Amino acid sequence: MKTAQRQKNGEPLKMAVFDVDGTIFRSSLLISLVNHLVQTGAFPKNSERVYERAHTRWLDREGDYEEYIQAVIEAFQKHLKGIHYSVLADAAEEVVEHEYKRLYRYTRDLLTDLKKRGYFLLAVSHSPKTILDKFCPKLGFDKVYGTIYEIGPQECFTGGITDAHLIYNKANILKRALEKENLTLEESIGVGDTESDISFLEMVEEPICFNPNQKLYRYAKRMGWKVVVERKDVVYEL
Repeated sequence: MKTAQRQKNGEPLKMAVFDVDGTIFRSSLLISLVNHLVQTGAFPKNSERVYERAHTRWLDREGDYEEYIQAVIEAFQKHLKGIHYSVLADAAEEVVEHEYKRLYRYTRDLLTDLKKRGYFLLAVSHSPKTILDKFCPKLGFDKVYGTIYEIGPQECFTGGITDAHLIYNKANILKRALEKENLTLEESIGVGDTESDISFLEMVEEPICFNPNQKLYRYAKRMGWKVVVERKDVVYEL
């Protein structure tokens, strides 16, 4: 039965939940956004100092990616304060227009297949919702959850985060979506790439660990979850 017909009849919809950065997009939307804001002068050039050491350590395999991305988040929050919303929105649109095709083939094709099969597609990411709202609809997502940065007077960012307790617990986000969107976990699918995705992968019937980091890979092996790796133009299961 088609999705629209099931919605009309009040039946719960089958759903699939995806992380975005490193799972669909072949990098991080936040990193691309911060780099763009620096290049265009919206953020000061020296803002790169906050994360450049962590970036070098990650490239040299002396530090992990989590350390790097946390440093980028720190720089973003620090320099976002006082920026008008339109500056971020325009930057997000420009980044997405330039990079929205830089996807992993496996997850891109899986999204297309699930959409044809009538699945409700849910994106859950720690990237700013401002850029997710421009990126995810291009891939057919029905609902997007991301980090919402607080806006104060004159539509300028305060530097704070709205509902931080929710966005950093992806299981709670999924539970909210199940209730609000009338979704079912029967035949549900979840795709993630790091340990931050474990909480929602534990809830779905078919968890898929795609290009997992070491922490998620070890957990997946212990749980017997499906592990998929895409390297260059080859996709294979471990």
